Order: sequence, then C-alpha cells, then structure tokens
Amino acid sequence: MRLFASANYKFLEIRQTAYIVSGVLIAIGLISIALHRGLNYGVDFTGGTLFQVRFSENVAAADVRSALGGAGFTNLQVQDFGREGEFLIRLAEFIEAGDRELATRVDDTLSERFGQDSYAVVRTEAVGPKVGGELRQRAVGAVLISFLLTLLYLGFRFEWRFGLAAIVATVHDVLFAFGVISVLNIEISLPTVAAILTIIGYSLNDTIIIFDRIRENLKKLRRLPYIDILDRSINETLPRTVMTSGTTLAVLLALAVFGGAVIREFTIVLIVGVIIGTYSSIFVASPALLEVERRSGGVRSKTDRRRVVTSPR
Repeated sequence: MRLFASANYKFLEIRQTAYIVSGVLIAIGLISIALHRGLNYGVDFTGGTLFQVRFSENVAAADVRSALGGAGFTNLQVQDFGREGEFLIRLAEFIEAGDRELATRVDDTLSERFGQDSYAVVRTEAVGPKVGGELRQRAVGAVLISFLLTLLYLGFRFEWRFGLAAIVATVHDVLFAFGVISVLNIEISLPTVAAILTIIGYSLNDTIIIFDRIRENLKKLRRLPYIDILDRSINETLPRTVMTSGTTLAVLLALAVFGGAVIREFTIVLIVGVIIGTYSSIFVASPALLEVERRSGGVRSKTDRRRVVTSPR
C-alpha cells in the first residue's frame, strides 16, 4: 500500500461530477425497472413451483417454453441456468406437499416432446402465494429496519449529520444495486435479499471508518477548512479502503467463476455492491456530509472552518 502512503487526492473537488455519474446510473436503473414493470421476483416472493431441468443434449429454451405452453401451462418462465441444456422452469401453479399432479404433467409434457431419457429433473421447489407475500413484506421490513438502526447508531456514536450522510450513501447503494438487478434481469430471491443487506453492511462499515477519521481530524486540525479535512481523512483511510475492497473482490470473483450457477447471481450482486459501496464511501457519503454541514449552518463556504466542533460521545 506504499502507492497511497502520500495520497493527496482532491476528491471533494470532483463531487459535482460524481453527482452526475450517480444520477445517470441510478436513472438508468429506475428506467429499466419501469420498463420491466417492476423487478423479477422469484418463487420465494410470488409463490408457485420451480423445476430445474437438465437435458443431455443441447435444447433451446424457446423449445421448452413452446412445449409447456402448448400443454396449457400459463404464466411460465423458462430461463437458461448453468451449462447448455439446463433450465429453470417457473410456474405460477403451486404444488401441494405430496401432490404429484403438477410434476407429473410437466414430466409427461417434456417426455412427449423430447423423450423420457433426454432430461432429468434436478430439483423442485414450491412456495405458497401467502408465504411468498409474507416473505416479501419481511424482506422490505428488514431493509427499512436496517436503515433505522443505522441512523440511531450513527446519531449516537457521532452526530445526526453523520447519520443522515450515511443514510444518503446507503440509499444510493441500494438504488444502484436494484438498478443493476433489473438491467441484468436477476431474480429477486431470498439469497438476493441477503446480498442487498450485506451490501448495506459493507458500505456502512467503510463509511464509518472514514467518518471516524473525520471526527478525529476535526479535533486535531481545527484551523483547516472543513472541505480539506474531509479530503485529508479520505486520503488517510484510502490504503485500508483499497486493501479491504481488493481482497473482498478477489474472493467474490473466484466465487463467480468457480462457484457454479446456483450462487452466481448472488455473487454478482455482491460484486456490484462492493464496488459501488467503496465508491459511495468516498464520492457520496463525504460530499453528503459537507452539504448537510453547510445547510445546517456548520460550514458557510469552501474556505470556512467548522464553527462548532462536537467532541465524541
């Protein structure tokens, strides 16, 4: 990390450019969500039945979809999964425990079209619509509760300004993550929600490290302009930020390449989260803190020093 031993980058000077970049990327994600009429919720949240089918020969997804559609299945989705000839088939119908009628209909349809020995059903999952609705509500509640607890924690540990700036950065990360999920058409499942919550925790951890240094420097460097204190704090924590993000990304990239299709989408969401979380800690959280300080009267201009420095609690 000697590369950053004498880092003196002026991150806050390019915050307007960062605002534009973030705004454009988030807007693309929101437009994608609007065009897709929402997110691609999986069986975990919508209810229904999922079949993972593996064909011994190369079969097109359109052929599988055509065969099932011709047999009377509606609201079905056929998605490539893993290697060639492997698919996830999602049906709106819910298969009851011990009820083999739906599975038998799917099996008979595929056997008639492709042959009995040409495929194998790897797994079957079923979630009732009531359970799916409850899971969706709890997932949203988990994200909202994490925001509330974060605001309370940061307000207690620092000041309310720090907490508000951290929430702005976290909302930025979550919106960006959902935009990427929509653009890549990643299914929203329970592992995906776990990835979103992990992104929130990772981003906040990096932000708190920088905020800790800002708080320390506000006590030691009272004669410096507030914006310079922010830049200096970011530069001082930059080696730690780069090292942490780099090692985390190395592990996630290995999982994406060698972990298989089952966890690939989960890993992709985490990779996006680590990258955007690191970006937001530098280019969103600290600029947001500067704006909050200015609007609250703590800093009036670029050359002003902070008039009141609150000691750590």
